[in-house]
Amino acid sequence: MTDHAFDFGGQRLLARPSGALYWPARRWLVLADLHLGKSERMARRGGALLPPYETEATLDRVEAEIAATDPVVVVSLGDGFDDDAAGRALPDAVCDRLGRMAAGRRWIWVSGNHDPGAICPRLPGEQQAQILDGLTFRHEAEQGQGPDISGHFHPCLRLAGQRRRCFLAGRDHLILPAFGAYTGGLDITDPSLTALVPEGLAIACGVRALPVPVRSLRRA
Repeated sequence: MTDHAFDFGGQRLLARPSGALYWPARRWLVLADLHLGKSERMARRGGALLPPYETEATLDRVEAEIAATDPVVVVSLGDGFDDDAAGRALPDAVCDRLGRMAAGRRWIWVSGNHDPGAICPRLPGEQQAQILDGLTFRHEAEQGQGPDISGHFHPCLRLAGQRRRCFLAGRDHLILPAFGAYTGGLDITDPSLTALVPEGLAIACGVRALPVPVRSLRRA
């Protein structure tokens, strides 16, 4: 797998093909929109019944990124859980697995619109906004408040006939793709994303992280 190195907010960052962001200078691994417990939440609310494997599939991906990067800090940029009740309902085995991943490192849960309570009391970690080296880590990008790193929108693009998750990097905002299984996406041509990132790069996820100028994709 091949990362894409790029500069944002005066820092050198790595977009991972998986959709994770790695900050080598600080050894931070940043993930957005895990949405753990999505199948449980949908079943509880009478929605579509999905196979209850998305949490394990998402944790498999998180575990692989931790093994590959060995971070000292892991940041979940909000919507770590599909709602607060889903976070409280996580099986003990899932909490234990997250505990093993967090051993020896900081784990930060930023609250999101799905999980304003953010942290499950049975999980390791802390809940707090993060500002470091001029970068603000939040759930949703705020116009005029950059440089910030966020999630929320689940950006995606179409490339060679395929729909792919992507990073969206502009002057003021870096928006990460959703990392969780069973998460949808918002095309980068949507007005809410063109307003936040009118120019810059979309970095497609896949076998390798592939940068494409936003202008060319939106023109197409």
